[in-house]
Amino acid sequence: MAPLGVCLVLLAAITAGTWVLSLVTREYSWVDRIWSIAPVVYVWVFAAASGGDARLVLMAVLVTAWGARLTFNFARKGGYRPGGEDYRWAVLRERMPRPAFEAFNLFFISIYQNVLILLFCLPAQTVSASSRPPLGAWDAIVAVVFLAFLAGETIADQQQWAFHRWKAAERAAGRTPTPGFLQTGLFRVSRHPNFFFEQAQWWAFYGFAVAATGIWLHWSVAGAVLLTLLFIGSTVFTESISRRRYADYDAYRARTSAIVPWFPRSVPAATAADAHARD
Repeated sequence: MAPLGVCLVLLAAITAGTWVLSLVTREYSWVDRIWSIAPVVYVWVFAAASGGDARLVLMAVLVTAWGARLTFNFARKGGYRPGGEDYRWAVLRERMPRPAFEAFNLFFISIYQNVLILLFCLPAQTVSASSRPPLGAWDAIVAVVFLAFLAGETIADQQQWAFHRWKAAERAAGRTPTPGFLQTGLFRVSRHPNFFFEQAQWWAFYGFAVAATGIWLHWSVAGAVLLTLLFIGSTVFTESISRRRYADYDAYRARTSAIVPWFPRSVPAATAADAHARD
């Protein structure tokens, strides 16, 4: 079977499995739990089928590094433990009628997200179907950029982890943590730097398709585009929760870039208050 066919079979099995598990356990983070694992499998399928093509093996090694780091971070936050469901699904369940959420679970959480995971891996298909020229300078640049984004996400997640451990320690000591959300380090220049670096890695991954073909635009860019759209929606939803939890979150929004790291803006306090009142 062609590597894409193998991946499609795996996709069908993973999609069915995550959906059934969500019904059995009433936890809806099963796709989150395989998010960092399935891409490693998909890309190695293409690398193995190529007979060890250097570019595809390099792509698979980089995705393995991405997956190992993300799996570690997800595990230490308790994502694989029973009850380790993403808090946002519980909020969404409260906002939606039960039948609507069950349809959302099937079509968006289980089917769409699993399809998306395969899609952003499919620059490997473009490389596999190319004439496979030898590795060159462009591949080296793409690999270095990918690793730089990987390092950025590692730093952002570590800063977030340290902050949440500090919050837990403050609560355990009977104190109210202030501030209630992270605003320093990379979070001073982006409200969601980990979101930025996660997307950026998959845009860099698409760069290997360009390197292999010499053509800038391929259908396999669709995965990176759709991933970016997913993160835009996730950012809006996440921030709707944060704005309800923290009175000073609007001031943070007013001065700090949403996704792309950028210099903080100087915004009068009244401006942020006015923006909140308009919303």
